[in-house]
Amino acid sequence: MERTRTFSWQDPTIGATEALQMEGIDYLSAMFEGKLPAPPIMHTLDFKMHSIKAGKAVFSFVPQEFHYNPIGSVHGGVISTILDSAMGCTVHSLMPKGKAYTTLELKVNFLKAITKNSGELFTIGKMIYSGRKTALVEAQIVDANGKLFAYGVSTCLIFDVKI
Repeated sequence: MERTRTFSWQDPTIGATEALQMEGIDYLSAMFEGKLPAPPIMHTLDFKMHSIKAGKAVFSFVPQEFHYNPIGSVHGGVISTILDSAMGCTVHSLMPKGKAYTTLELKVNFLKAITKNSGELFTIGKMIYSGRKTALVEAQIVDANGKLFAYGVSTCLIFDVKI
């Protein structure tokens, strides 16, 4: 039986423009509180920012069929995307005004199959190291009981932006 899904999003350049004028934690807090639009990828993959504080970002999602790969589990790209999002926001939460970051390297370990029967999952990003030019960050996907499904680590480049 055919299934359909409809979603909408706001102009992503609104938040991106505002981000340049704000401390990282202030920008992410404004997005979390709905004062600035979330990036479209969050609507596309149906995940949510669960909490944000300096040096830690938590996302949540409920795995659905539209996340599936051809073998009946959540696609590795979806898992990588939510891990990358939590890690990126963790780094972003520590960015002063005038600084930005980009992912240089991303490594993911897929430890347990994720399916629509997995229930709500949480992706917890945590800073390992933040220097002047690079940051090292990790994230894990766990269920409500703390069972580990996937783990990622990322190196990010930190750079100046023109305001």
